[in-house]
Amino acid sequence: MTSNHPACCSPIEPTWPFAEVLPGVVMRSCCFDPGQLAADDFSRCAIPAPANIQRSVAKRQAEFLAGRLCARAALLALTGSPEVPALGEDRAPVWPAGITGSISHSHGLASALVARSEQWRGLGLDLEEPLAAKRALRLAGEILTKTELQRLDGLTPEQQAERISLTFSLKESLFKALYPLVGKRFYFHDAQLLDCDGTRARLRLLIDLSEEWKAGSVLDGWYCHFQGRLLSLVAVPI
Repeated sequence: MTSNHPACCSPIEPTWPFAEVLPGVVMRSCCFDPGQLAADDFSRCAIPAPANIQRSVAKRQAEFLAGRLCARAALLALTGSPEVPALGEDRAPVWPAGITGSISHSHGLASALVARSEQWRGLGLDLEEPLAAKRALRLAGEILTKTELQRLDGLTPEQQAERISLTFSLKESLFKALYPLVGKRFYFHDAQLLDCDGTRARLRLLIDLSEEWKAGSVLDGWYCHFQGRLLSLVAVPI
């Protein structure tokens, strides 16, 4: 660990927990502890803190710092330049020209992945704490379409919670991957999980987002368990 690495974050590690390797995609991860966040961590790490982050609670500051440290390490490995993505007005990361990427964090774990835009048009990454069965069923109607709800029939409560958690995470990743391409917000009921086989999934858009991304468009996703969290990825190929 270098002297300017914050005590609130573990060393940045190269990781790729998915079963399938995506060529040209670089991922970095670390753990973080908001209780160890120091007042000068952002300045010592040379990570700019936007005004809204400076005003936020320690948890939000620590996860932002950890996510940007992972993103910087991933960009360094990919391009040789340790750049830090800015925070856009829409709160999405602003990646360097020619780069696509995504950042996510959940309950003390942060990850970021990047690739060159000439290889992948969009990337969406999402880390989630799996939902408990009662909470998952309570939220199911907000996350799942009518068809997805019907597919829960016959599953145990634990299996239902796993499917709801997975659908939530994959749709979050789908949004992150497509939003920079379409510039339009969309929501959980605007896409549908078609199938999942334990490592890979397919999702279909149910609304038109642009001339290119119309209702019926199908995208691939990947998922796995990573350090006790559910991790999902949607990647848009060239």
